[in-house]
Amino acid sequence: MPELSYPQPTSNTARGRNIGLITFLAVIGVGLLYCIFHLVTDLESVQQTSFLPYFLLGIALLIALGFEFVNGFHDTANAVATVIYTHSLTPNFAVMWSGTWNFLGVLTSTGAVAFGVLQLLPVELILQVGSSAGFAMVFALLIAAIIWNLGTWYFGLPSSSSHTLVGSIIGVGLMNQLMHGANGTSGVDWNQALGVGKSLVFSPIVGFLLSGLLLMVLKAVVRVPALYAEPKGNEPPPFWIRGLLILTCTGVSFAHGSNDGQKGMGLIMLILIGTVPTAYALNKAVTPAETQTFIAVAQQTATTLGKYTQGAAPTAHPRAEVEAYVRTRQLTSATVPALQQLTDMIGKQVGTSGTLAGVPQDIVDNVRNNMYVASEAIRLMEKSKQPAFSEDDTKVLDNFKKQLDHSTKFIPTWVKVAVAIALGLGTMVGWKRIVVTVGEKIGKQHLTYGQGASAELVAMLTIGAADMYGLPVSTTHVLSSGVAGTMAANGSGLQWSTVRSLLLAWVLTLPVSIALAAGLYWVFIHVF
Repeated sequence: MPELSYPQPTSNTARGRNIGLITFLAVIGVGLLYCIFHLVTDLESVQQTSFLPYFLLGIALLIALGFEFVNGFHDTANAVATVIYTHSLTPNFAVMWSGTWNFLGVLTSTGAVAFGVLQLLPVELILQVGSSAGFAMVFALLIAAIIWNLGTWYFGLPSSSSHTLVGSIIGVGLMNQLMHGANGTSGVDWNQALGVGKSLVFSPIVGFLLSGLLLMVLKAVVRVPALYAEPKGNEPPPFWIRGLLILTCTGVSFAHGSNDGQKGMGLIMLILIGTVPTAYALNKAVTPAETQTFIAVAQQTATTLGKYTQGAAPTAHPRAEVEAYVRTRQLTSATVPALQQLTDMIGKQVGTSGTLAGVPQDIVDNVRNNMYVASEAIRLMEKSKQPAFSEDDTKVLDNFKKQLDHSTKFIPTWVKVAVAIALGLGTMVGWKRIVVTVGEKIGKQHLTYGQGASAELVAMLTIGAADMYGLPVSTTHVLSSGVAGTMAANGSGLQWSTVRSLLLAWVLTLPVSIALAAGLYWVFIHVF
């Protein structure tokens, strides 16, 4: 099988590459300055007498961005494998091109995946993320994910960063439950974990089957022999084929940024809320007009919930009662009255302040936690259909939940830029190990143009669809299984030693990351 090689560039080509590299790095530099400026501006409003929160914030941000950096060269390498091995783009330009589109994908992402993944965590750790247990949680799951990603990268195995992070979150949740027993501490949200698990398990199967099917359809419809031929030496493919392959690489890179980049964003928001809640607990971008709408919707929701209290007396501690429901999923006669009280309390807290930005610093964290718990309770009630809300009342509750989520589940632009920079830089470093595996070691024959386009088109559409529904999927699993599917459909044969290694990494990722994160969480709990 031919080795990955390119002819020596001419002086004009080398000059063009240098200009591209300088431009890319200049954009990265401007982005860094933007992030630093906005972080400093946000922190100016924080009244902190201790240096410790800032120190912990810096360390946690470095680790979170380190995870995204590793994600960049670990997962994004899959996006450039096909264009490199079909000689559609030179390695250096392909990596910069992919990094740029990852960057843009992150900036335009919705944040739905970020907060969907965080719902796997125990509710009390999210509410008390600034506590010792909260810091132990963040450090444990990030460091566990980085260790496994680096290990599989070292051996050139395309394992999934998404899979790894989900396993790490489950590990923290399990250890949290084991350490505290049955004293009211929750573990993993297994219903949410099952939904995430399905997307991670079925996406590689979808990649394998659809990529193989697409290649067979292409052969039947597009009868152009050049599309199904191996590259000749170091020559690039015909212009239209090259354009197709670059387009699919672009799509996969953009989709990867919009999906995978969100996991880091969610964790960074947890870190910011835990260390400097006065700056990030509530979305200060909510306008005064939107705030008045929020207050009106809260009042309407409290009235609506009053229909379902069945005359139960108010409780002395409404949030504790609603927290117990979120943790145990057990609806009691006190749950709905407590949620009504909590909703009324939220409306009054925000109404007294006038705007979310005006909520006093000494209660901002409390207001945020009230909102988070109320949103989760409404989500679980609607999912379980208990109580049986009418259609009109469900619309009222949905509207209030959207208002709550807009106020608490937000991602500042500078956070998106920081994650985009980490992914972009990571894409430029250490990509070759994974590229060699995808391009040379999955099939017994060299990757053809049609195979590369089929695998990447399916990956692009699968990841894009998952992003729309707020589901995390693995770029690595979808694309590498897609390449395997095209090899099988083409009769090219598979290198079973590589396939076994890929399957082994896929099977081991979850238990290893669970064990790593659980062990680190136990250690960090005692350290903090």
